[in-house]
Amino acid sequence: MSDALDNPASLWPTPPAAAKQEPQRWVWAAMDPPERRARMRELAIWVDWLRRTFELHNNIPPCWYRHPPVVEHLTALYAGWLRTYAGEQAAGRELAEADWINPLHNFTPRLQLAACASGRHQDPPPLVPPSLGAAEAFEVYLVTADTTTAAAAHPAAAELARRTAELDAPL
Repeated sequence: MSDALDNPASLWPTPPAAAKQEPQRWVWAAMDPPERRARMRELAIWVDWLRRTFELHNNIPPCWYRHPPVVEHLTALYAGWLRTYAGEQAAGRELAEADWINPLHNFTPRLQLAACASGRHQDPPPLVPPSLGAAEAFEVYLVTADTTTAAAAHPAAAELARRTAELDAPL
């Protein structure tokens, strides 16, 4: 009994071992390769479901996984879908499922790839390397351009001053 008096917390039930929480955000570059492959398989199952359920087979090319921008957009949609359909129902989010469909429709044009519309994958054009001296030119711009060196001035400062003057006006 002295143990309970010395440590009252020992009377409380021990919580079960905490299950590994699924990450709320997916950052592909931060994942180890085995996790990245597992997550990509998970995403592929969901994308297959998405293409069939929402008849997006003409919008999401079969080679979607070979296009990093499309993967990022689909990942964002999937993460939002998980939070909406598998997460806890938050107060004030009674229409969360319906709300999720809006981003789906907004993202759909970004999932289309004209080069791969025929069903044959085409690699995107290679990135153009920065020109020689681009980093130095950028640094010079940062210290000389009006947009980065002008004194701070809020565009609504005059309106804020007018409202303040009205509040402070004598009665």
